[in-house]
Amino acid sequence: MQMTAAVAAFWDDFCRRCAGAPRQAGDPNPGAFYEAFHFGDTEALAQELAALVLAGIKRATASAWWSYEAAGRRAPQAGDLSVVTDWHGQPLCVIRSTRVDRMPFDAVPAEFAAAEGEGDGSLAWWRQAHTLYFTRECARLGRAFAPDMPVCCERFEVVHRR
Repeated sequence: MQMTAAVAAFWDDFCRRCAGAPRQAGDPNPGAFYEAFHFGDTEALAQELAALVLAGIKRATASAWWSYEAAGRRAPQAGDLSVVTDWHGQPLCVIRSTRVDRMPFDAVPAEFAAAEGEGDGSLAWWRQAHTLYFTRECARLGRAFAPDMPVCCERFEVVHRR
């Protein structure tokens, strides 16, 4: 997603607040900006997932590793900061990546599925929903979903909100 005026103003507010506060070990570095994005590939999904993040239920996300390769960008790394927006690009919060793992889709553990906070929190639900999502994402990349496809499993925490 492009850096819009609304996202830039939100990011600037976050940086000012961090710069003015006494820093503790582990505090986010406001210079570690990674991206601005919305979750999901439909408006309904984007709004639903953003609400779960803001409620503290969703603390992880998964994406096809191939999407980073196709875009020519690196995958997120621990310490990266991202602005989460709604479907329309309005900033909602800043998240800090705390852990990023690359693993095959069929090796994603139940604990990670629960941290994503979607559906009933089970691995079975996660696999069913993400098979559908990754099938759509892979089709956009000209690839086919496969159970052993590489997945980016990112854990995060909310560090700033509107």
